[in-house]
Amino acid sequence: MSQSVLPVVEEKQVDNSPTLTFEEYRFYQTDSDLQYELYKGKLIPIPTATVLHIKICEYLVYKLQRYLAEHNLELVAKTSLGVRTEEDKSRIPDVVVCTQSLLEQAAARPGSGILDFEEKPLLVIEVVSQNRRADYVIKRAEYELANVPEYVIVDPTPNKELVRILAFPEGEDIYTQTDFRAGQEMVSVVFPNLTLSVNEILCPPLVEGLIKEEKAQLQELEQRAERLAAKLRELGVDPDNI
Repeated sequence: MSQSVLPVVEEKQVDNSPTLTFEEYRFYQTDSDLQYELYKGKLIPIPTATVLHIKICEYLVYKLQRYLAEHNLELVAKTSLGVRTEEDKSRIPDVVVCTQSLLEQAAARPGSGILDFEEKPLLVIEVVSQNRRADYVIKRAEYELANVPEYVIVDPTPNKELVRILAFPEGEDIYTQTDFRAGQEMVSVVFPNLTLSVNEILCPPLVEGLIKEEKAQLQELEQRAERLAAKLRELGVDPDNI
């Protein structure tokens, strides 16, 4: 006696998670330590960062903050600052550069710290983690549509390492891309005087060590200045009057 075989129907997963408006997302609270981005009204959890991911972000913020200070720019480089990209989409880039006034505007509003539509950052950086397509395709389209002047992708994935700069050519509204690989110097479009070693970005030193080096160099300069001043005094020259 034969048995009829019923076809196996694959059960489709149904997304029963709540759909949030942007305002609801700004005030969303959870007991979890996870951060969430908003994509088409849905909460998208951000994976816990690897140590390498953390080191890259800290290094980039360190370099950017010193560049901005050296050039006396009224700009800030921050992590965990949100960027609204569409009506029902909001991202949390790994690093954001914006004006101090925009940061203060975001701080003055209740809820999460997010730059709104009209509050454009100058530069956003994403370090590639688990979802490569999100960084290379989806977020690229969002930042381009939101008119973010420069989007930087840092990809430390073995055998795929690169730093990709996406920016608008003058008078254009579509990103063009430039890839920088190991052994090269990355050059920013928004900050053309900012050049960084791709090798250091992909395998950065600890920021704590860089700060110690800065302090040691400063102490050495101070000691040289003291020795020079002492020599001048021996020659009968007051260094304070030079």
